[in-house]
Amino acid sequence: MSNKSEKAQFLQYVLSEVLADIDGISSRAMFGGYGIYKEGIIFAIIADEQLYFKVDQSNRSDYEQYGSHPFVYSQGKTKSTTMSYWELPADIQEDRHEIAKWVEKAYEVSKNRKKNK
Repeated sequence: MSNKSEKAQFLQYVLSEVLADIDGISSRAMFGGYGIYKEGIIFAIIADEQLYFKVDQSNRSDYEQYGSHPFVYSQGKTKSTTMSYWELPADIQEDRHEIAKWVEKAYEVSKNRKKNK
């Protein structure tokens, strides 16, 4: 398990490097990780020093193409829960042009889901 300093360093990397060119980005601590927001809508999470973006049927194939996997967390010894956040591929994290497209898709998924609730 990582310490608080490593978590903060990874958050800083995500905000200052990966998402530096995206407007309206903010973060909040949550459940031992962080929520990443665009214009107040959560579209990504950081857990265990990994960045995960919101996914639904409209963008899932993008992640599957890279061999990405959803975020799964354990609840006790026997139960695990799969969330609709998938690990952002490393190739995308390093590509400033592509990251903007992936952020927008994840943001739209979250925005549409919020509308439908």
